[in-house]
Amino acid sequence: MSADLENTLILTLENGPVTIRLRPDLAPGHVERIKELVREGFYDGVVFHRVIPGFMAQGGDPSGTGRGGSDKPDIAAEFSKTAHVRGICSMARTPDPNSANSQFFIVFDDATFLDGQYTVWGEVVEGMEHVDALPKGEPPAEPGAILSAKIAADA
Repeated sequence: MSADLENTLILTLENGPVTIRLRPDLAPGHVERIKELVREGFYDGVVFHRVIPGFMAQGGDPSGTGRGGSDKPDIAAEFSKTAHVRGICSMARTPDPNSANSQFFIVFDDATFLDGQYTVWGEVVEGMEHVDALPKGEPPAEPGAILSAKIAADA
């Protein structure tokens, strides 16, 4: 686990924990939003509504449809040169680059065609096998859920 507990996110999935190193150096506003939502319990029980093998797993919409988000205002893009490779956590958005809110995705395999177009806010450092095990589909017949999301400093 990262020594920086304030910037370590633990997602507990049905198959086990996923440890994510938050990257405020790349996206301070997005990391702040993720931490705010986590501390409010927003992600607890939320499903991965879009899981595409070889591409990514997307969640963060409490409606489970891919059309919802939090009641907080959208966040301005914080694009970086960081490559979308296996384990990268990035924010989902509409065609408007400044529309990220609460939905995010975790990349299964290299998806560098997304580079510079989506905000990278973290990277999986442990437990990627649990992300790999999420039920597949758009949406999955029985979507996998985030049982709990915690910042390690609060655990």
